[in-house]
Amino acid sequence: MATNLAVDDRLIVEAQKVGGHKSKKETVTRALMEYIHHHRQQKILDLFNKMDWDSKYDYKARRKRP
Repeated sequence: MATNLAVDDRLIVEAQKVGGHKSKKETVTRALMEYIHHHRQQKILDLFNKMDWDSKYDYKARRKRP
């Protein structure tokens, strides 16, 4: 999908240098992938301390084969 964006060229150039990317497209694509990855990780971290802990659960028993 072709998209026109007004992005600060200084930011693109800096990100391209820091990331070692060969093109603006590669730079923006990588930045978007990292953005998505970061937010997915944040959602997982937000779940900590929100789930009930079952003190009777025996994870070692789950490892044993019948």
